[in-house]
Formats: sequence, structure tokens, C-alpha cells
Amino acid sequence: MKNIIISLLIVLSGFSISCGNKTDSNSIVINMSAEPKTMDPTLNSLSAVSVYIIHAFEGLTKLDSNNNVAGAVAEGWFISEDGLKYTFYLRTNAKWSDGKPVTANDFEYSWKRAVDPNVAAEYSYMMEVVKNAKEINAGIMDYNELGVKAIDDYTLEVTLENPTAYFLEFIASTGIFMPVRKDIIETYGDEWTLNPETYIGNGPYKMTERLIDNKIVFSVNTNYYSEEEQIAKEITFVLMSDPNTAVAGLKNGTVHFSALEPPAAEIENLKSENYIAANNALGTYYLELNITNEALKDKRVRQALSLAIDRNYIVSNVTKGGQIPAYALVPPQVRGLNGTFRSESGDYIDINNYEENIEIAKSLLAEAGYPNGENYPILELKVSPGIYVLVGEAIQQMWKDNLNITVQLIQEEFPITLQSLVEKDYQLTRMGWTGDYNDPMTMLDVMLSYGGVNHSGFSNANYDRLILIAKESPDNKVRMDAMRQAESILMDEMPIIPLYYRADALMISPKLKGVVLNTLGRHKFNYCYIE
Repeated sequence: MKNIIISLLIVLSGFSISCGNKTDSNSIVINMSAEPKTMDPTLNSLSAVSVYIIHAFEGLTKLDSNNNVAGAVAEGWFISEDGLKYTFYLRTNAKWSDGKPVTANDFEYSWKRAVDPNVAAEYSYMMEVVKNAKEINAGIMDYNELGVKAIDDYTLEVTLENPTAYFLEFIASTGIFMPVRKDIIETYGDEWTLNPETYIGNGPYKMTERLIDNKIVFSVNTNYYSEEEQIAKEITFVLMSDPNTAVAGLKNGTVHFSALEPPAAEIENLKSENYIAANNALGTYYLELNITNEALKDKRVRQALSLAIDRNYIVSNVTKGGQIPAYALVPPQVRGLNGTFRSESGDYIDINNYEENIEIAKSLLAEAGYPNGENYPILELKVSPGIYVLVGEAIQQMWKDNLNITVQLIQEEFPITLQSLVEKDYQLTRMGWTGDYNDPMTMLDVMLSYGGVNHSGFSNANYDRLILIAKESPDNKVRMDAMRQAESILMDEMPIIPLYYRADALMISPKLKGVVLNTLGRHKFNYCYIE
């Protein structure tokens, strides 16, 4: 029997009732991060910036106020019996913020742009669920051969490479699947995201002001099809990276929400004053190592560095935000075959036998030719301001005390670090990854040899082969077994050093109501108001 799924947008009546006494002057101030490198949905690779994007753009599907997949620009779809072909039926009242209709042609253009080698999108590998994307990314097929086609203005046909159970969730909040306007891109080039006049989106809000390194202001998009999802009339994203400034703003009422890690010394006080909301995000913080650098080429050195980190100390005495020490890359809440992937795959780092780990680390370092750290060069570790400096200082001390390795901390804003990652001009840096859907693949395909966000130089043919098996197989057991083997390779080669699983202690004003927190970090502020 053919599988027909029709998904109509449902907005909870509770939101409509709760906002009945709110005024159009309702304005909220949000702090996600510092100045973004880009706000182009196709080019962005940062979770924090995705929050800006999901307010200004909307894909075929979206996550609703309960974080469930719902229809967005597509009000319904048909899935073929073999699970390979999706036919999306677009709503005829979807418009861009300048009033022009959103059409299937916009999606076809945008998705093909995402795999165009001249665009060089870091997330292009995520398109590989779509037919021919892998061959396009490998340079053996033209990007116009991507399996997406506008049948007419309001019908889009998508052919997948393999049946993908998480496809509708995947495209709901991942920017690379959102539409952008061809005429805008071709007219303004890379500058199109910098000005309110040219940042044309199709989401519930539109940019009305942008001051670089200061703020980005979004106001209600009057051309959006659903007024019920625009309770907040104005959202100002203030661009800052200092959590102490964020705390001051929260307490004096000039900031209502901050996604920055709160200062460790302030967490207990903030909790007692109801300024903290816990959010178990699906993500992992880790150190990324440039394994092409001479000091880090030997995996025994990388393994020693990992073993000499006391993760329990870091989460208990440094971050203090309810984080869980990481014993592998894939977080514990990610789904596996019957339970969680983590429970079915086991642990790779013994976090509870630190003294034994140190002895193993010393032995590995000696085997690599550096007994007691002798003749080992000074390492440079890049860290972002705030809690990451404290984490970096703790690791710096551990490596000095246990391995006699000296580390120099370099503090800089993450967008600057990101550029050095792209250029491989670094040794170690703090890094993190937040998933885009609940499946181990959301973490593991990051480290593909050709992955746009794998900056480590890690390239392993067997790892790539296993990830490909997991992507292509319709058998979930085969998929999970392949991903389990792939993670084992990664934890042996250690191009990244997992530190702790993401558990966000978000700073929220007690007066801010209606925030929709999301485990993927795509928090929504549409429904917010000040009480």
C-alpha cells in the first residue's frame, strides 16, 4: 500500500490563549554568540547562528512548539513505497519577506547551490542523503544532477540515495535545506546577508537592523502565513561573547536570554535566583587536533593527551553545569538499535580510573619518544572567552603535571579560530558539535575525510567505508554495527579528544516566557513574551 503522509501545521491553542493580553510592543533581547562568520543558510556551520536562520527562513518542514516535525512551506507530502521518492506539496500562501511567492524552484536552486563546488559549502556533505550528491561532492558529476526537481511552482520532487528514516526531521532545522533567493544571491553575492534590504527570507521574522559586532534586529514578517507563530513582535540578537556581560544584562533587564556558558562561580547564585534553565542538548564538546602538525602526528601522543585529562574534575569543578564526562563521541541520549547507541556500543575512555590512565599515558608518551615529556614541543591550544578559558587552564595544568608537556593558551573569538581551522593553521582548539537529528550519523559523519567540518586532517578509508555502509543500508542493524565500528576507529586514532557531553545551563530572565528549547540548540523565540 502506498504510504501517504499529510502533515498540516498545528499551533497549540494554549499559545494563542496565553498571548491574548500581549501587546505589539513586545520586544525581547537574546544573546546567542559573537558576530557570526556568515548568516547564509547554505554556508553556515555554527549551531548558534542556526538560531538566527530558523527565525528568518523556513524549510519544507519545521520543528513546532513541541519540537515535533510539522509541515512548513510544504503543507503535505507523499512518500513512495520504497522510501526513495518524496513529493512535497507547497502551500500557495508562503511568501518571501518582500512579498514574492516561495516556489519549488527556490528549493531546487538552493539545494543545487549547496552542492555546487564553486560555492564550497562546509555542510555540502549533509546533502548526500539526496541522490547523486555524493558523486557531485566527489567531483565526478555535475551539481545539476542532484535528485531534486520542481515539477511545477508548488510541487517539489526529491529522490533520496537510500531510504532515510530521519529525513523529514533532518530538513526541518538544518539550514542547508532552507531556500534562498537566486536573484538576491546573483545580484548581491556574498554581501547579501549583511543588510536588512537584501537579507530576504521566508520565515516568521525579517531583519530590520544590523550593526556589525553589536546587534541584529528581527521584526515580524508581515508576509508570513501564520500570525499565531509571531507572538514576539521584535527579537534583538545582541552579539557578545563575554558571559559576565550577559549576566549583568540579565540582572538589569537589558538581556532576556543568553546561550553562553554561565561563569562557573555564578552558577549557584543564578540557579537560586531562577536565572538558569537546564537543557540536555544532543552534542559533545571536544578538543580538535591538527594531526598534520608534527607534534601531533603520532596517535600514541594523541592517546596520551586524552588519557591525561581528568574529565570528572572538569565537569565537577570547572563547568559545574550538569555536564556528563565524555567517554566517546556520540552522546548518551542518541538512539541506537533497541536502546541508546551509547549503551549498545560501550565506552572508549575509562573516566573513573584516572590514576591508571595517567600511567598508561606516560607509557604511551615514552613509546612515542618523549619520556617524561622530554624534547616535546610547546603546544598551542586555542580557546574562546569565558568557560572555555577555565577548561583550557585545567587541561593545561593536567598535561604539565602528568606529562610534563607545556601548553600555551591562545584566547580568541571563535569565528577567528574557525578561520584558522579551515586553513589548518593551528595545533589544538576547543570544539564542539551539536547534532542535527537523533541518529549516531549526525555525529559520526562529521569526521568523514571529505567532511567540511573535519579540520583535523583525519582521513581513514575504512572509516569512510563504514560510514558509507551505514548511509546506504536500509537495515538498521547493519547501520548501527557499521557506525559502532567507525566510532571505534575514531577513538583509536584520536583526531579529536572528547571532553564532556553538552548539557546547557542556559541563562534566562524569569520574566521571559514561552521559550521553546531544543536539544539540537535550535531554540525558538517566536512564542516569547515578557511577563
